Order: sequence, then C-alpha cells, then structure tokens
Amino acid sequence: MEETKATATANLEVFSEVLQNLAASDKDIMVVTSDSRGSGKLVPFGQKYPEQIVEVGIAEQNLVGVATGLASMGKKAFAVSPACFLTARALEQIKNDVAYSDNPVKLIGISAGVSYGALGTTHHSLHDYAVLRAINNITVVAPADNFETAEAIKAAAEMKSPVYLRFGKKNMPVNLNANATDFKIGKGRVIQEGTNLTFVATGEAVLPCVEAAKLLEKDYNISCKIVSIHTIKPLDNELLLASAANSKPIITVEEHSIYGGLGEAVASLLFQNGFRNKFKIVGLPDDHTVSGSQIEIFNHYGISAEGLKNTALNIIKCD
Repeated sequence: MEETKATATANLEVFSEVLQNLAASDKDIMVVTSDSRGSGKLVPFGQKYPEQIVEVGIAEQNLVGVATGLASMGKKAFAVSPACFLTARALEQIKNDVAYSDNPVKLIGISAGVSYGALGTTHHSLHDYAVLRAINNITVVAPADNFETAEAIKAAAEMKSPVYLRFGKKNMPVNLNANATDFKIGKGRVIQEGTNLTFVATGEAVLPCVEAAKLLEKDYNISCKIVSIHTIKPLDNELLLASAANSKPIITVEEHSIYGGLGEAVASLLFQNGFRNKFKIVGLPDDHTVSGSQIEIFNHYGISAEGLKNTALNIIKCD
C-alpha cells in the first residue's frame, strides 16, 4: 500500500499531461471550461496553448453548446466541468446537441462521485452513469488508474462519436495490473485472476476491491478475481459472461447510486443470459448522502477494504 501511495498521481493530473502532449502536435485539440480550469488541472494547458482553450464561466449549458460548435467544425473538443453540474444542468444539451446530433464532443466530468465530499449532496455526482446510459450514442468511461486514464484520453481524442469520461480527485495507482497493458474502449481489464469470488468495479472503486482481495486472501484463503470495467457503456459483455461462468458470487462496486449504474447493468446482462450467481451491488444507497471526505464516505457505505471484505464473507457464507 505504501508503494502505491508513493507512485500515485490523480487521474486528473494524468488527463492534463496527456492532453498537453496531444495539443503540442495537434492544433485541433480544443478545451472548453466552465470556470474549472483550476479544478480540472488545466492551468498549464492554458499557459502553453492559450489559443486552444475557451472559458465560458459558470454556464454549463453554454459549455456544451460551444464545445458542440467546435466539434461540428472538425475540432477535437474537450468540455471540462464538474460532473455533478455537467450531467445535470447540461443534460438536455448533451442529449440533443451532442448525442442526437452526433457531434464527437469529449465530455470530461471532473470531481465526480463523492470527490466534493464535504460540500454535500448538491455537489455529489451519483446519477451520471444512470442518465447517460439511457441516452443513445454516447460512450461512458471511468478509468481506474493512471494507465487507463492516459489510454482513455488518447482514444477519446480520436473518437468520431460522443464520449463521457469521469474523473475523481484522489491519487490513484499508476497501473493496478502492470501486465495488462492492452487497453480498448468497451473492453474491460482483468486486474487479477481468482476462483472463489469476482469483484466487478469501475473508476476509483476498483482500488478498494484490490485492497479487500488482499485481506480475503491473507486472512481467509479466499481467491478473488477483479475486473475493471472502465467502460460502463458499452459493456464488455464477453468478459462479464466469461467471469460469471464459474457460478461463483459476484460483487459489483461503484462510486454511484445503486440505481441505474454499473451494478444494474451487469445484473441485467447476466440474468437475461441465464446466470444465477449470488450477486450484490455495492454503491451509494437511496439516501441524503453523508458529508465528509471521499474516504470517510466510502467507509460509511462499505466501499472500503474492510467493508468489501465483510460483504464478500457474507455472500460466500450464503453461497
């Protein structure tokens, strides 16, 4: 764990660095922000490429409109704004101007999930997977580590269709599985193999699964498979069906409401295909979310090494 901390960098920092590298040789890269260049780690980008950044102020609907106009003219437009506002205030523009009109805007939801923990429910983004999964023609991505982030940004820059990428604020590992260096939008990554139980997680919720798996292996000799589903939509159906084939319990973990997110997407896929594995969705309940740091909120709702260990022991006991 200490080694992970020593090498960890916030995914947003990686996003900024990769975007700067791309912009150095591609003048079509354009960034649009809504008073969020600081929180989006884009101050260095603006200093290096002042002609490739547009500031619209706190006006998320305008943000999406401007980015759409740029994309419609062939620019690789990255619209950067806090996820809680981008996917709520500007949802109609995302639905109609971006997705329906097939403009390849790269929507970047920053400080997502409960990253703005102490600011409370108004600043928590626990709905974005649900609302965007229900909109046709948009890819939804939540990278788990620095590697997935870098690859996702490079892939998004070249995509000819709309994409939403979700980032939190916490430092994350460089690569949760240094041996898994293949990355493709729509294809999950196996972080580790295991035989007794499978964790299926996304974004910053993957790391607690890795930590829980270590406890389960050490203290209970329980072997856990961990799958990072960095692309919520489209799902990697092939990998998920294969992971369920051993009939062992499955626990999905996400920094999102238990309604409409990764868990329900995986459950729908598996149960419509005849699987009857023991299944548990771990996320944020239908609740006025407690305030606190991301770690405190994760601990409160069981999205932690200890919480997931206990969830795993309970589901295995019922198996």
